Amino acid sequence: MNTVELIKKKRDGKTLTNEEISFLVENYTKKKIPDYQFSAFLMAAFLKGLNKRETSALTNSMLYSGKVLDLSEIPGTKVDKHSTGGVGDKTSLIIAPVVAAAGINVPMISGRGLGHTGGTLDKLESIPGFNVNLNLKKYKQNLKKTQAVLIGQTRDIAPADKLIYSLRDVTATVESIPFITASIMSKKLAEGIDGLVLDVKTGSGAFMKKKSGAVALAQSLIGTAKNFNKKVMAFITDMNQPLGNYIGNWFEVYESIKVLHGEKTGGLWELSMNLSGAMLMLGKKVKSLKEGVELSVEMIKSGKAFDKFLEIVEAQNGNTFYIKNPEKYPSSKFSQKIQFTQNGYVEKIDTYKIGIAALELGAGRKTKEDKIDPKAGIIFKAKLGNRVKKNDIIAEVFSDNEAGIERAAGLISGAVSVSKTKPPIPKLIKNVID
Repeated sequence: MNTVELIKKKRDGKTLTNEEISFLVENYTKKKIPDYQFSAFLMAAFLKGLNKRETSALTNSMLYSGKVLDLSEIPGTKVDKHSTGGVGDKTSLIIAPVVAAAGINVPMISGRGLGHTGGTLDKLESIPGFNVNLNLKKYKQNLKKTQAVLIGQTRDIAPADKLIYSLRDVTATVESIPFITASIMSKKLAEGIDGLVLDVKTGSGAFMKKKSGAVALAQSLIGTAKNFNKKVMAFITDMNQPLGNYIGNWFEVYESIKVLHGEKTGGLWELSMNLSGAMLMLGKKVKSLKEGVELSVEMIKSGKAFDKFLEIVEAQNGNTFYIKNPEKYPSSKFSQKIQFTQNGYVEKIDTYKIGIAALELGAGRKTKEDKIDPKAGIIFKAKLGNRVKKNDIIAEVFSDNEAGIERAAGLISGAVSVSKTKPPIPKLIKNVID
């Protein structure tokens, strides 16, 4: 095949065959197609689009660019969850032990923080010693032992995705639903799962600002998963305010511990119980989402979910002392409280700015080389619709970087709007699509 002819074909709005897409991905991964040609293909596909079949073909080519795990030796159903990313979104730390405690295997390959959103791997690494870089042999051993394992993408898992994503990042082709679908599904399908629950976020702190875009992405992900005979269910959830009250790596582990002890903190409890309930339903542990939520709550009330979290942390070399005694975790050198300047109701929160504030504190990376401060973060007290008074606390920020504290405080002050009348409060779970 001729690479230039394939670029021209897509540029002119024609559809590519499965074999043509496979040729492009395989040869780019093997470095037989240079970056400048694959960039041209990406832009042509970004502008002209890929249909459902082409999206599945792209997913398939990226999936089989590396190893696809066979977990058939491990008894029981395997179900995972994927979130499109938000601020304060720590549900993976809660639902993995909940679902595993109920008897469903959770093989979870997670990501790092991206832009204003946090990453599960960074949160887990705030637990001293926690190893997210297990090889595939150890990955299987841990899954067999504890029924849940949380690691990062290895060299063997969808290597084409890593190469293509880094190129999309610098060629302004990130915001493409077919590309996002192929990127997510190639990694998730490689895990060897039977089912997948999707949390597709929309709002000021999400990548998909409009609900219509979130629904379109969810439908694309569901269609592709079904093409690979996987059970799938999607939740469209609100990200017009941070999820829970804690933002930052250890801060989010801390809040997860609170939930695993039964504390119903903000919308975090509602969303976590629904996601874990859906995973239990896909894993055939229960017959309905309602039953799944009830079983999830029982796993927490009985203490089994927290015990499972300790088991997972220990199996991945993490120090459980701070999980058992979270108040003894080291604290930041500096902190500052940000206050409301008027009376009224919380009308609007720019969640994107809150995420950037966490980044300024050291809880995320501005460049690949930046080191994360696991102690840095925000306790965010404002919630949409809450009645507030002048000098009430919006948030408290923590960091070892004094200049970062000032920048974060300014961002948070400008991110929260107050009105005289109570605004409508958005539903956390907007849609469930299966």
